[in-house]
Parts: sequence; structure tokens; C-alpha cells
Amino acid sequence: MHLVDITMFYAAEGGGVSTYLNAKARWLARHSRIAHTIVSPNVHSGGRAPALREVPAIAFPGIHGYRMPLTIASPARILRALQPDLIEAGDAGHCAWAALRVKRELGIPAVAFYHSDLPRLIANRFGAVAMRGTRAYLARLYRQFDMVMAPSRLMVQQLLEMGVADAIHQPLGIDIDVFRPQRRIDTLRKHLHLPPDARLLVYAGRFTAEKKLDVLIDAVRKLGRPYHLVLVGGGAALPRFPQITHIPFRRDQRVLARLLASCDVMVHPGDCETFGLIALEAMACGLPVVATGGGVAELVDEQTGLLVRPDSAASLAEGIAAMFECDLAALGANARRKAQDHHDWNLVMPQLLNRYGELLASRQRAEFDADRICATD
Repeated sequence: MHLVDITMFYAAEGGGVSTYLNAKARWLARHSRIAHTIVSPNVHSGGRAPALREVPAIAFPGIHGYRMPLTIASPARILRALQPDLIEAGDAGHCAWAALRVKRELGIPAVAFYHSDLPRLIANRFGAVAMRGTRAYLARLYRQFDMVMAPSRLMVQQLLEMGVADAIHQPLGIDIDVFRPQRRIDTLRKHLHLPPDARLLVYAGRFTAEKKLDVLIDAVRKLGRPYHLVLVGGGAALPRFPQITHIPFRRDQRVLARLLASCDVMVHPGDCETFGLIALEAMACGLPVVATGGGVAELVDEQTGLLVRPDSAASLAEGIAAMFECDLAALGANARRKAQDHHDWNLVMPQLLNRYGELLASRQRAEFDADRICATD
């Protein structure tokens, strides 16, 4: 079997989609005989592993450095040449339409994974009319796929409201051997030139408007010392002041895990996440999480952290302060247990492969029944 993932949201600089696809590639290589190829405008084929294929594309403003194919024909040509048995599309642009074209030409199933809350992003930038048009577009697109998956129940409900009735809740996972409390180092405060009693908050990810880091920064200002915020990632320029340390994106997951495990609390101020993989990675490292909503709210409960009102620096500051009045060690242990028991890739990937297998089997049964009908006629 040859499984092909195609998306414009795969990039060396990380992100939830990249983490998911890289984890899938590693897991399949270790535990199956399934051939797997990632097709994206944001990889460079030259000198890279044969499991990566580059799609010609150009950069567009406003999509955080990702590149987009100019036509449907180009990614379709690459997909056709790969002769896949199943295609999974991870965006709603030209890559998805290319997947549908090759699905029809080769008679194979195509799966869509709804990774991005596109209507909300469009609404924030262009208003309600554009959002309604986006919802209609997505409904027309996703109804043509054999299966549509979403990483949170919130996104499944959103798809249902658009008119995509049979979307499947498929949570993402984490590598629990990489993200674990034992990665903690006790010298991080010293390395950051902070006093031993500093209360370390951490956020990791892209610095973009929908992450609402301005709310988090305002909350830290309100809290004052001894709170200190570690921001891991890159993107838009953010204010700098003594209570914040900026650390560039870390491609090595073990380095990221060491940073997470060495802090006290993960804070996720954005309420637009479709899942919130970084929050789950922090939980696996033994950190409780303060969050505001979106898909992250499905990961955090009173045993593992705290949910506060979105878009409010005062509410976020109160929530952070409240966390340090709790038993952080107990909350962190609960968070680790939840991540390990429900989101280990060794649990999630077999779920995903079972979904693929059911889809392929139903396609084969349909073809067999059609052949029998033709033979009878």
C-alpha cells in the first residue's frame, strides 16, 4: 500500500500539521510496510529523503510563510505519478482539489483532514460575508471526499454546521518518550539569569495574530515579578521587556521537550486552535495548562489545568496566579497521565490506520459488487 499526504501546511519550521505528518512517517516506517510520501510546496526535494516531494509554488502574503501551488494541475501530476492507494489532503486549497482529481482518475479513496479553522480566520480578516462564502466553499469541497476527519469535537461540530454531516473525530497524538517530565533540567532559571523563585510560564508556537500573544504579554505585565514568560518560536515581532525571554523555534523535539519540562505552567492564550498539539506536548512533560478555549479546551480540565475567559488579560492573569495556589505537581502528574493514556501515537496511529483500512475495504466491496452486477447482466 502507498499512502500519500498532500498539504501546503507542511514546513521545516514546524507547526501542528508538520508534527502530525512527521510522526506518521516515523511510525509507519517502524511499525508497518506501508509506503508513505509527503507532498508539499514547502519541502525541497533536492538532497532530501525520497519520501518528500516538492510542488512548484509561490509565497502569498498573509499565510505565515507557507507557499501555495499556482494551479491544480501541478500537484495532481505529482500525485498521479506516485500511484497512491489512498490520498489524505491536509488543506482546503489547490492540494485538496488535486487530490480529488486524482481520486477520480485512479479510482482510489481520498481523505480530508480539517486542520485549520478557516472560516474564523477569514472572518477575523475580511468580515462576516467572506466567512459565509468560505463556509459554503468548504462544504462543497469536503462533500466530495470519501472521509473527512477533524482533530477535535469542536471542529466536527463546525463541519456539521457547514453541511458536512459525517465528519469523524480523530484526535492527534504525541511521542510520550520524547515529551516526558524526565527532560526537566534544574538550571534553566540560572541560564536565563533569573532568581530561583521565578515562576516560569511557557508558550511555544508561531507568533501570529490568532495566537493572541498580546493578551498573554499583557497578563504577564499585570502579574509582575516573580512571573517570567518563555516564548519559544518565531513570526511577528513581539514586545520585549525584562519579564519575557524569546527563544527561537527548536526543530529538535527533545530540545523543545527539555524547555517545556523545565518550566512550571504552559499558557495558551489563543481560542482558535483546532486541537492544540503544543498544549498536549506540555502536558506530557508534566505541566498543567492555562487555556482560553478552542480545541485546547477539550484537552484541559480541572484535574490538569484551568480554562479562563478568552481575550481578557485580566482573566488570564487571574488564572495564572490561581494555578500557583494549587498543587502543581499533582496537576502535572494528572496531565502526564492523560496525555499518555489517550494521546500516545502508539494508540492514535492504529486508530487512523483502521479508518484507512475500513475505507479501502468498503471501496473494494463496492467494486466487487459492481463487478458481480455486471457479470449477472
